[in-house]
Amino acid sequence: MDNRSRLKSPSRILIIKLSALGDIVQTLPVLYALKKTWPQAKVDWITGEVGAGLLENNPLLDRVIVYPRKRLGRLAKNPFSWPHLAKEILGLRKELRLSRYDAALDLQGLFKSGIITLLSGAKIKAGFDKGREFSHLFLNKRLPPYDPDKHAVLRYLDLASALGAHTKDIRFPLSISDTNKQMARDLLGGLGIEPGRFVVLIPGTIWPTKRWVNSYFAELAGMLNKEIGLKSVVVGGRQDKALGREIENSSKKVARDLTGRTDLKTLAAIFQLAATAVSTDTGPMHLAAATGLRLVALFGPTAPWRTGPFGHGHKVIRRKLECSPCFKRRCQENLCMKEIRPKEVFQAVKELCKKRILK
Repeated sequence: MDNRSRLKSPSRILIIKLSALGDIVQTLPVLYALKKTWPQAKVDWITGEVGAGLLENNPLLDRVIVYPRKRLGRLAKNPFSWPHLAKEILGLRKELRLSRYDAALDLQGLFKSGIITLLSGAKIKAGFDKGREFSHLFLNKRLPPYDPDKHAVLRYLDLASALGAHTKDIRFPLSISDTNKQMARDLLGGLGIEPGRFVVLIPGTIWPTKRWVNSYFAELAGMLNKEIGLKSVVVGGRQDKALGREIENSSKKVARDLTGRTDLKTLAAIFQLAATAVSTDTGPMHLAAATGLRLVALFGPTAPWRTGPFGHGHKVIRRKLECSPCFKRRCQENLCMKEIRPKEVFQAVKELCKKRILK
């Protein structure tokens, strides 16, 4: 992009980031940079159902537009539903164009986000060249292809910077209400857990290869309780309830199961009250880091320099095997995760907590 592509005094900007949770969290600094540079501009964000729960009522956003990914996906699979699908798409086009966007930022880089960028009718349709699924074909302003080994947060900020949005601070604007904070305290209080005296365990991931061993989480919870007097809570979505129950039972309820019992903002409030967290490479890990919590991240098939917890003070544990990172969702051995032992993770937690509670 040349200087003519930079926004002078935009009145309306559209952020396009549809999924997943971790990606949405890592895009929040873009929102902050846009509003820091142009506080008068109205910024909208189009996202999927999951992201909407985190973004709603954010004072930096004028509007959150929900992209009904699941419903549109079902319509697309059935040819008899295509007329209805076309009607939905035309309705979305009409809704977006009413806003008369000065710029739309495609931070997803997929065919569907490219289509949304086109539908927006924005004057500047910005994104990275050579995107996945030919998404770059829908852009009229393209950055050079991004370096995949650059952290996602910094890649996203590169796009905002190219449009003229600059800030020295990288911040994650989360809007956590007093109600969310009280709900978090009530949940913890119901389990007899004091703020600042517990560790959050985050076992769930979409990729099976990213998971740590459930019995290791249970063993870790026992060590934390016995050695340094910290309790543990297991968090995640409804899809993680089986993991939560297994860890709770294996730990003889030293680790308490909260999976499926929090919305995203209440989960963020729990992170704010925690001593630290132990997480696999998953969306809630990024949410925890965005709250300012310093955590222990366990990496195997993926690269922490690309998608690790952003910021200083975190501890990343991984085995530097020849095959890691492989970026594979399936593996029969999964040694990169299995060889991370509870004792090593315990020591990392102890070091992180030393300044905060172990004086």
